[in-house]
Amino acid sequence: MNTPDAQRPRSELLRRIALVLASIVIGLGLLEVGLRATSGNWLFVWSNFVLEARKVLVERDSGRTAHDPQLGYVPRAGYSGQGITIDANGLRSTGPAPAGDKPPILVVGDSFTFGEEVGDVETWPADLQRLLGQPVLNGGVSGYGFDQIVLRTEALAPLYKPKAIVAAFIAYDIRRTEMRRMWSADKPYFDLENGTPRLRNVPVPPYAPVETTLGFWQRALGRSALFDFVMRRLDQLHGWYGDHIRVHPAGTGERISCLLTARLAELQKSSGAPILLVAEYDPVVWDDPSFAAEQRRMTRDLLACGHRNGLATLDTYEALAATPRPRDLYVLWHMNAAGNALIARLVADALGLKGN
Repeated sequence: MNTPDAQRPRSELLRRIALVLASIVIGLGLLEVGLRATSGNWLFVWSNFVLEARKVLVERDSGRTAHDPQLGYVPRAGYSGQGITIDANGLRSTGPAPAGDKPPILVVGDSFTFGEEVGDVETWPADLQRLLGQPVLNGGVSGYGFDQIVLRTEALAPLYKPKAIVAAFIAYDIRRTEMRRMWSADKPYFDLENGTPRLRNVPVPPYAPVETTLGFWQRALGRSALFDFVMRRLDQLHGWYGDHIRVHPAGTGERISCLLTARLAELQKSSGAPILLVAEYDPVVWDDPSFAAEQRRMTRDLLACGHRNGLATLDTYEALAATPRPRDLYVLWHMNAAGNALIARLVADALGLKGN
């Protein structure tokens, strides 16, 4: 039988636990209010940071891209703004076409190929056009995975009957093949059935309403400026703000991408246009040695797959590393004019088409 004296320590413990919890809540609340007060913007506005960030992303992307049931999205034909010009066929401008009737070079890839953070004439496809003296079509699309790059190459090649095709990627594009949704945009993806890639999620659905994409923790903590501040300091905003849906475990994308180089080889044979598979690199490679080692391994493996399937390959790493400061070849995340000019020279040499 519990006596009042025996119950007293238990009650005291509960009071102490409650006091500690209350102190933590009050402390966090004061930090939250203090952070909002010092910002000068958020003291009286308590919107969900994650939701607002996703709204901005969708509004920006929906302005310059159009939904595509086969690829997820493509550049919006006729778009013009902030140094970006998309022609009537959904390709980024590479400047005035050279005189003559030479067949074009088709270039396909992600945001590094599209040329984020630089103007039309500073992208490497535009530089390549000037170097070769023949038309170059920039079919790059920001945010694409390697699977989408392959599918877009297959879609564009029959339309333009190019003299040669360049398919460029960074290592992160391989990871994107493991996803069904990236940055709020649904995408096609491939499953593996008995070792064979099978296309899924086509037709691709349009953007889901942003309000429906938040998870439990993003709803519960998304209004906290303090939590947002911590996530920024931990460099975790990619996963916190990003609306991503994974369909394959990490590493599966490497197998899928390797197999997809066989589709490029089939296109090379059917179209008669030689395909050059080009590896580019994001700036973190020059900041983090362990990250660089993993990215280079993934890149080398995919280039090796392409080579085994009969594709010409180009790894730009050594040429970038040989510059005095490789990090100076980038704006924030993407290459600047000097970096793109170097990539264009490397691609031109690999193609061997100067003057042809």
